[in-house]
Amino acid sequence: MSEQQLDCALDLMRRLPPQQCERNLIDLIDLAPGLCDDLLGTVDQPLKVAKDKETGKEYLLCDYSRDGDSYRSPWTNTYDPPAEDAQLPSEKLRKLEIEANAAFESYRDMYFEGGISSVYFWDLDHGFAGVVLIKKNGDGSKAIQGCWDSIHVIEINERSSRQVHYKLTSTIMLWLQTNKPGSGMMNLGGSLTRQNEQDSPVNDQNTHLVNIGRMIEDQESKMRSTINEIYFGKTKKVIGDLRSVDTSQEKEKQEEIETYQVHTNPACVLKYLFLRRIQKWSGSNFGHLYLVQAENRLFNSLRSVAGCLQPLQVTL
Repeated sequence: MSEQQLDCALDLMRRLPPQQCERNLIDLIDLAPGLCDDLLGTVDQPLKVAKDKETGKEYLLCDYSRDGDSYRSPWTNTYDPPAEDAQLPSEKLRKLEIEANAAFESYRDMYFEGGISSVYFWDLDHGFAGVVLIKKNGDGSKAIQGCWDSIHVIEINERSSRQVHYKLTSTIMLWLQTNKPGSGMMNLGGSLTRQNEQDSPVNDQNTHLVNIGRMIEDQESKMRSTINEIYFGKTKKVIGDLRSVDTSQEKEKQEEIETYQVHTNPACVLKYLFLRRIQKWSGSNFGHLYLVQAENRLFNSLRSVAGCLQPLQVTL
């Protein structure tokens, strides 16, 4: 029963607005306290922001940089509030972490034109792992509010000195809200998770940072395209079918134009004449109902166009 409850809870969280994730998570834990650890360890929540007291730079908080109630800053490698015996990356890994933070700052500015990014690494028995966090809040221009959160967790398995296995799990949470007089209030939000694994060589030209950056860039680009083309495309189509700026009179006029174009199309006329010819040869009522309807529509359209009040004579 516990596994079924967890599956139902996770399925529900996937369908709820990401901007209300924290509140919905608390409500679910109140309903099923036994799922607390599983839900907190599984559900990705929108990223929170803190400021480094020493440098004044902002950074993003996550469970991977947490020790108790303290969070580690990627800029000074210290915990706030200070924590004794807190886990820190090795000297070699800390150097890579500094380089990664600088690299992804440039990546963030290039793709998002602002926002906040943070990179954290930690040691593993068979290699190391890391997380790349990016957050961009909407500036509220054009009456649009929203937020983009991307979480890229990567595990590096150093199988040999020259060949490394990378496992990347990426999650994107996005929500948008508009409130305009012409369209009213609209909320659009959701999350998307994708996973990718690959083996890559490690050398002077292809360092860990190069391989990680290339994987994240490709993955995020594909996910961004999926969100834009599929989810936004479907939403646009649904809203377009539900709402229209045209009046009923304009719609009727457009339907009359389309009907005229169809019924005066040579292909429609030929199809009508073809069915009449078959009916005459076979001596049966083949397609009788279609012929009656088509004849009425065709003749009425042609008479309307020609301004003729007399029935048209068609010789078969």
